[in-house]
Amino acid sequence: MNKHTRFTKIVSMSLAAGMISAISVFPAFAQAEEIYLDADRSTDERVEDLLGRMTLEEKVAQLRIFHSSNLIKLNKEGQMVFSPAIKDRLHLGVAGIKNPGANYSAEQSALLNNQLQQYIIENTRLHIPALFVIEAYHGVNAKGCTVFGRPISLASTWNVDLVKEVWDTVGREARLRGLHMCHSPEADIVRDPRFGRMSEACGEDTYLTSEMVVAAVTGVQGDYVGLGAGTHIGAVVKHFAGYGQVQGGRNFASIEISPRVLIDEIYPPFKAGIQRGNALGVMASHGDLNGVASHANPELLTEVLRNQWGFEGYTVSDANDIARLHIFMNVAETPEDAAMMALEAGMDIDLYSDTAYALLPELVNDHPELIEDIDRSVRRVLRTKFVLGLFDQPYIDVSKVRNGVRSPASLELAERADLEAIILLKNEDETLPLTAEQETTVALLGPLVSKGAQAAFENTAGDDFRFVAAKGFELTDRNSTAPKLLDTEESVLEAQVELARQADVAVLFLGGDEYTSKEAYFLDENIGDRDSIDPVGAQDELLRRVKALGKPVIVVLKHRRTLSINEIAKQADAIVDCWELSEFGDQAIAKIVMGEVSPSGKLPATVPVSIGQMPIHYSQKAINYRKGYLFTENGPLFPFGHGLSYTTFEYGDLVLSDTELSEGGKLTVQVDVTNTGDRTAKEVVQLYIKDKVGSVVRPEKELKAFQKLEFKPGETKTVSFVIQPEQLAFTGADMLTDVEPGEFDVFVGTSSQDNQMATFNFK
Repeated sequence: MNKHTRFTKIVSMSLAAGMISAISVFPAFAQAEEIYLDADRSTDERVEDLLGRMTLEEKVAQLRIFHSSNLIKLNKEGQMVFSPAIKDRLHLGVAGIKNPGANYSAEQSALLNNQLQQYIIENTRLHIPALFVIEAYHGVNAKGCTVFGRPISLASTWNVDLVKEVWDTVGREARLRGLHMCHSPEADIVRDPRFGRMSEACGEDTYLTSEMVVAAVTGVQGDYVGLGAGTHIGAVVKHFAGYGQVQGGRNFASIEISPRVLIDEIYPPFKAGIQRGNALGVMASHGDLNGVASHANPELLTEVLRNQWGFEGYTVSDANDIARLHIFMNVAETPEDAAMMALEAGMDIDLYSDTAYALLPELVNDHPELIEDIDRSVRRVLRTKFVLGLFDQPYIDVSKVRNGVRSPASLELAERADLEAIILLKNEDETLPLTAEQETTVALLGPLVSKGAQAAFENTAGDDFRFVAAKGFELTDRNSTAPKLLDTEESVLEAQVELARQADVAVLFLGGDEYTSKEAYFLDENIGDRDSIDPVGAQDELLRRVKALGKPVIVVLKHRRTLSINEIAKQADAIVDCWELSEFGDQAIAKIVMGEVSPSGKLPATVPVSIGQMPIHYSQKAINYRKGYLFTENGPLFPFGHGLSYTTFEYGDLVLSDTELSEGGKLTVQVDVTNTGDRTAKEVVQLYIKDKVGSVVRPEKELKAFQKLEFKPGETKTVSFVIQPEQLAFTGADMLTDVEPGEFDVFVGTSSQDNQMATFNFK
């Protein structure tokens, strides 16, 4: 746009049609000679010009995000209405608004957000657009968008390209709603299944999580070019750092992580999301880190993020956490101290609070040095808005929404991701897939049977199968704050058993749901973590009784946290592990059970025998494997990376291009993998490395690469991996990260336990 061109508002509204079609940008009174409105100038020039025009109060407004709640609405005529309180929040501008239009359809959301953005632009002195922000735990967390599997389900696919495709769809659907940023993905490593938020992350492993985070960030941001093009949204990687390591698995508990583990295991997914993914934002952790509150931690927010990693985006608090430096963490004596501590540490945006950064204008009177920090943070927020193209194209063309959200391709993608996420944990005597020589009755039973399960199986199976379905009982009272377990009456159990007795095969839907594993929000009465990971209620008893009938028993395991499924592993003939799938989960489960598709998912987290084995992650220090426990078989129930198929894969011997690796060099590892069965199927070929001797105690092994490949029956593929010195680096006794010379074992196989081994030297 030529710098002498006047910006003209060309937002046309057709309220009768219920649409806003927005093609361009700013009110007529905005003059192009203002550098910040000139699209031909650099982002830095535009930011500095705009910053120089702002009052202190306008600057602070750009450091605050508030939640729309139900206060910003559409009336029956499709016109935006909101309370005087919202008007008061917007008169100076705002950094952003959380969840505007989330409870409306995608088209209604775009309509509302166009009007909201127009109001903000036209009713503020400098016409600065706002960021509209959402969560994305299973697709866009808003009405009318495609519902994908949760992040840990996507991690179970071990398919980076597929996961990126999912997040690309999330970014597109969100932008079409008029949204600009998502507080996702989570880069936390989660190794404690007591933690209720386990399913929001990607599991226990640093490398797998890093790859999934990069796929998510690049996908949702449209490889960064989709941001300014107006097709995608920005990612806020969270929770920095160590949030998944809360002690006791309890939300808001303290976090103790050694500096070495922090650098080698916890930081890398965040660093990958920033440096490889180019994420626009980072959210701090609710917790402390070795006693230092994360929201007031300059080592995290400035030294690591900015000085070491070169992060240029903005940091945002988790909900109300700047104020909680005073009211919860007790590291600030007053609300004013809390605001100053966070700002000086490098926290840019205050999410929700009215008693934190809202205090900054008054604080500047006594602390004028704060202006420098305020300007620093405002620059980062404004930069993000320019990167997203909001000053040049702040509105959505509503006519594109209907075909762009929940498109046939998006819905097909959700089911395709489910099919690759489902993990076959056990398949004794080839119980699965189900086959029938004559009419076979299958009973779909248990507390996790959904309403659509029977129809999904009927649509998938042939005429030789008949299905009956009955949920039987609930696990909890479904109270969203503090659920209580329910007792199951004997008559209900017997009714379930009777249905199984009349059937030829029983499929039991067991595990947990959103009430047995959830976020424990800040309020004391809101509980979501558990001190046990055994399946709750009468599930094991139902399984035992059905198994006693002497018929094949298949367990479909739905859950949001890893469960110690000892009875299920003992009694079930087959176990189909689903985590939490998309809206098409029932269809995907049916296709797997009936053999239309061979399962190819792999475990993103180790399955323990009991919670007492924690920590159980496969990549512990080697010395942790020296001793087991009395009266318990040593080792996990199912190892990290495990997952069966309906075919068999044979691995040949490893072939190394050399037995020596030197600085600046590379080494190739090859293995022939053959599908020795009669079905086309996918296999995840996994590579692990063990540093045999180090200056500090080293892990038993670490995942360093993987490939997911499809094999036709009888097909052999030569799978190649390249090992480079940086993959061998770790933080040594001197706290420097480097590669130490010596011997390394390399393992390639189908899981962290089932693999071939070779040895090479680094010198």
